[in-house]
Amino acid sequence: MLDTIKWGIIGCGDVTEVKSGPAFSRILDSELVAVMRRDGAKAADYAQRHGVPTWYDQADDLLNDPEVNAIYVATPPDTHKEYTLKALRLGKPVYVEKPMALNTAECEEMVRVSKETGTPLFVAYYRRALPYFLKIKELVEQGVIGDVRMVQVTVHKSPSAEETAPSAQPKWRVLPEVSGGGHFHDLASHQFDFLEFLLGSIRKAEGVARNQAGLYPADDAVVAAFAFESGVVGTGSWCFTVPKNQQKEETYLLGSKGKITFSFFEMGKLTIETEQNTEVLTIAAPAHIQQPLIETIVAALRGEGTCPSTGETGTRSSMILDWITQV
Repeated sequence: MLDTIKWGIIGCGDVTEVKSGPAFSRILDSELVAVMRRDGAKAADYAQRHGVPTWYDQADDLLNDPEVNAIYVATPPDTHKEYTLKALRLGKPVYVEKPMALNTAECEEMVRVSKETGTPLFVAYYRRALPYFLKIKELVEQGVIGDVRMVQVTVHKSPSAEETAPSAQPKWRVLPEVSGGGHFHDLASHQFDFLEFLLGSIRKAEGVARNQAGLYPADDAVVAAFAFESGVVGTGSWCFTVPKNQQKEETYLLGSKGKITFSFFEMGKLTIETEQNTEVLTIAAPAHIQQPLIETIVAALRGEGTCPSTGETGTRSSMILDWITQV
């Protein structure tokens, strides 16, 4: 157990500016003491703006900093395993971004080393701690819509301007060798992780993934069917090349007594429909969206609680993505 958690960030890029980085020093018994980025000037700038005392341009220098006793890996997925294993073998707990790694096999190796070293591993599936999603879980557990029968997931988005420009250069999220997949892996990983948190283990998932528009190497259209151990069934469709007037991001849970409709990425409002009435709830997200989950990690490392998002649960999400896209 640790007393004060002294964090070091490997990869202080965009995701750490608001979503996560500031949260580390806003939590009691937690502080951000070092950051690293391969571009030293950008690392120095980040440190100056966020009041971080130390910066590096080499990951190994941060990993071996004696002042750092916990590591946040916020690089693209192709280096998640490398940095996680190094940190675990140094006895430093790891909080790694999602998707947890490029594939299930890499995730399993990370979990194995975590167990062998006795060093904790956590994954940034922060919806498991957000009030909006905890409310959905509460409504389901209270039986507001009865027994859940099925889940329907829809993510239909337009390509970005940078993806359709004549001289477009694909970003890392749509390069499978860097991200593990494309936009589906980036977004659906959050969705399947939360659905298992909500409804239990998915025992089977199948799908078809295709690259239809040829804008980048990764798939841009995916359809899937999946079944939970509980008997709940689900379907989903993800398409990232629809026209702007056809964009839609919505998930619903259909139960024996009603329906809950919500958004994974817009959040804010959720709708509960029963035979008696329709109710719309508005639940705002925190300023630093990962802070509630990081609070559970700090509590776990201090021996004062548990974190709901671990290496084992993170591996499950990657495994489901692999099941769906393997054909």
